[in-house]
Amino acid sequence: MPTPTLLLIDIQNDYFPGGKWTLDGMEAAASNAAKLLSAARRAGTPVIHVRHEFPSEEAPFFIAGSEGAKIYEQVAPANDESVVLKHHVNAFRETNLKDVLDEIGTERLTICGAMSHMCVDAGTRAAADLGYDLTVVHDACATRDQEFGGTFVPAAQVHASFMAALGFAYANVVSTNDYLA
Repeated sequence: MPTPTLLLIDIQNDYFPGGKWTLDGMEAAASNAAKLLSAARRAGTPVIHVRHEFPSEEAPFFIAGSEGAKIYEQVAPANDESVVLKHHVNAFRETNLKDVLDEIGTERLTICGAMSHMCVDAGTRAAADLGYDLTVVHDACATRDQEFGGTFVPAAQVHASFMAALGFAYANVVSTNDYLA
C-alpha cells in the first residue's frame, strides 16, 4: 500500500492567540500536527503545506505578506517540502496542488489543519471527488464558534459535526495517537 502524503492546511499565525482570527484549540491542533509532521519526516513521507492568502488588503485575516499569513513556526516547511499558495477555501481550486500530488504519485492523503468547517472540509471533499484515499486527523484540526439563524454553535460542536460528516462518507477520521500507532 502506498505511503500517504501529509497535507497540512492553513496552519498559519492569524489562527493563534494574538492573531486576527483566533481558533478554539489551535495550539493543541498545531502540537498534534507537529507530531504528524515529525513522524512523516522520519518516515520519508511526502509533506505538502497549504498556505492561504486573501487577494485583498481589506481581508479579515491572512493578508498577503503579513506576519499572520505566515505558516506557524512549529510546523514550518522544510526546504524540500512543497508549499501551495491558495486564495480560496478549497486547496485544489486554482492551485497546483493536484499537479504536485500527481508528480509524487500520491494515492492516499492524510489531512490536518484549519478550519475544520471550511478549508479542511472543502479540501477533504475535493480530494475525495478526485479519488484519493483519505484520512483526517481530527485532533490536529481546529475551528471556532459559529452562529446560524440566531443559534450559537460552540466550536466543539462545529468541529464534531464536520468530522462526523467527513467520517460518514469521505475519510477515515482518527486521532493523532491512533494514526501514529
